[in-house]
Amino acid sequence: MTDPRVAKLANILVNYSIKVQKGEWILVNGSTIAMPLIVEVQRAILEAGGHPTIFLQDDVLTEGFMRHADEEQLKWSSPMDAVIAENIAATIGIRATANTRFMSNIPPQKQQTRQLSRLGMMEIIQKREMAGDFRWVGTQYPCQALAQEADMSLSEFEDFVYQATFADQDDPVAAWQKVHDEQAKLIDWLKGKKLVTVKGPNVDLSLSIEGRSFINADGTANMPSGEVFTSPVEDSANGWIRFSYPAINQGREVEGVELTFKDGRVVKASATKNEAFLISMLDTDEGARVMGEFAVGTNYGIDRFTKSILYDEKIGGTIHVAVGRGFHEAGGNNMSMLHWDMICDMRQDSEIRVDGELFYKDGQFQI
Repeated sequence: MTDPRVAKLANILVNYSIKVQKGEWILVNGSTIAMPLIVEVQRAILEAGGHPTIFLQDDVLTEGFMRHADEEQLKWSSPMDAVIAENIAATIGIRATANTRFMSNIPPQKQQTRQLSRLGMMEIIQKREMAGDFRWVGTQYPCQALAQEADMSLSEFEDFVYQATFADQDDPVAAWQKVHDEQAKLIDWLKGKKLVTVKGPNVDLSLSIEGRSFINADGTANMPSGEVFTSPVEDSANGWIRFSYPAINQGREVEGVELTFKDGRVVKASATKNEAFLISMLDTDEGARVMGEFAVGTNYGIDRFTKSILYDEKIGGTIHVAVGRGFHEAGGNNMSMLHWDMICDMRQDSEIRVDGELFYKDGQFQI
């Protein structure tokens, strides 16, 4: 028997996150491991009057392609990509895996080449998103590999996921609306502000938010959510930050990451583990060394590190910055194939000031 919380999560994704309308073409992109949730998502889309198309992914197929494809094949973009990017109303991404490290031994340059092959599709989607003509949401299906990464049993991880998404509540939509309303107060306070300074044992950083907007991450893009974020002025970040948790990208853990920014760009980067991979990702393209995001996690219900950025970047009491692609909806204009979030704990002897006024101290908002 399917866990009833799976159907609830599907309804959240379809009817709250992307609000499927009658006649819309919806792409569902998910792992074969996530079939119970994909089946329920398809049902919910059909009940809403939408037209679902299902793309299934498998770790073995993905690894096999990346291992055996030559450079020309890695660069090739399917003609279907443009058709999809230009015509779908929304997409639902559902991640699950049997092995979180299945890409670890694929050379970074091959992964970069493959990422660049999707740049055209991403540009089309970004333009449509800016115009309000495209919606998306991403989530994870609780599976053994992700539970193991989080140091939990599968049943414990299922409880964690469905609690974090509010799929265990009688009225999940009302719960997410409350998150939206609380975060809206923070964003209203930040409107029109110019300078952010962040100080603590792990950070000494300044950046400009002049002319930029903060976005209310309320479960309509990532599920679960709980953060307020922006794209800083591209040449404004100065200082250094040391990340409290491993930075994970394409199945590789990079530990002890420390970045130094000058005039918005990473000018020095180090790590205690997988430093060469860190540097290679920062060299993906011209925009990869720019700070594309500054964010504060607001979800105090996510109280542990799981090695999944979907949850970890929302941990209440942390901030995260991303190198690479910025957010057009926040006013950002940095383009990159990379967008890599890295998390810094702010719960001890740390503060954020905005235009000199105390905004956040030791993991708690002060306004």
